[in-house]
Amino acid sequence: MQKIIYLGPDEGFQAVQAMASRELNFYHVEAEDSAVAQALRSAAALLDASMRVRLTAEMIQAAPGLKIISCATTGSDHIDVDILARRGIVLATLRDDRELLQNLTPAAELSWALLMACARRLTAAFDHVKEGLWTRELFPGIMLRGKRLGLVGCGRIGSWMGRYAGAFGMEVVGYDPYVEPFPEHIKAVPLPELAETSDFISIHVHLSAETRRLISRELYRRMKKGVVLINTSRGAVIDESALLEALCEGRVAAAGVDVLEGEPDINNHPLVEYARRHDNLIITPHCGGFSYDAIRIVCRRAAEKIISYLQTGKIL
Repeated sequence: MQKIIYLGPDEGFQAVQAMASRELNFYHVEAEDSAVAQALRSAAALLDASMRVRLTAEMIQAAPGLKIISCATTGSDHIDVDILARRGIVLATLRDDRELLQNLTPAAELSWALLMACARRLTAAFDHVKEGLWTRELFPGIMLRGKRLGLVGCGRIGSWMGRYAGAFGMEVVGYDPYVEPFPEHIKAVPLPELAETSDFISIHVHLSAETRRLISRELYRRMKKGVVLINTSRGAVIDESALLEALCEGRVAAAGVDVLEGEPDINNHPLVEYARRHDNLIITPHCGGFSYDAIRIVCRRAAEKIISYLQTGKIL
């Protein structure tokens, strides 16, 4: 029997457990470094629906029978891909499962929730009331109608964000050199123009060599004073130190992020330190795509890839 390690929530494990057979069995392992390293030594495959554990070269080298890692996510920057290539281990993600992903909206919904929370200073207002206070004049909101939303990345999530913004009466512009055809409800503009003219900017691109630090220090300087920035893609897509400076200077009025570079080891992260003392930065723990409805769907697809590869040598 070949052993498949599963990392992630119980709901996903229940979904894939039903796909086990006499030849293939799934084992739920705690998403903790030592437990994963131990389990991998006897595993043929890993299904990662957690992203909490960095899969290092040392872990993978110590797993002689490992043939495939299948992520129930579009990203895989927590994995040492160089050692996978040298070992001939297959890495599968959901990036190419466009039809499946198109109707999964939790990440877009959290992105919109962060935008709304920043526009209305929602967390600060709630903390104010929890202290027994009731001074509404301290929490003026930003009316969305008539404002411009700039989308960096106009694929699946960016396209949904554009639809939400249209429903609120916002003007929507976007930058994406790879989307073809461009969504009809988003006006294509160059990235510098987007930065200079948008009241809200929301980022939805995959992390790659091209997109690393795409939101650069120079681009922050071109943004409208008082812009609200949302990032639910990957922490390294933005220059985080430049974001911190922009928040301190007031150029960025507020920001909502679901991702940080170096996560999950974030206790001493400069943006977390800033958020502990200021109410204009909202940080959530990379939970944008995490809903039980979506988890069951993506875990089944990730498991299908493993089963197909182990049985046929191909991913169908």
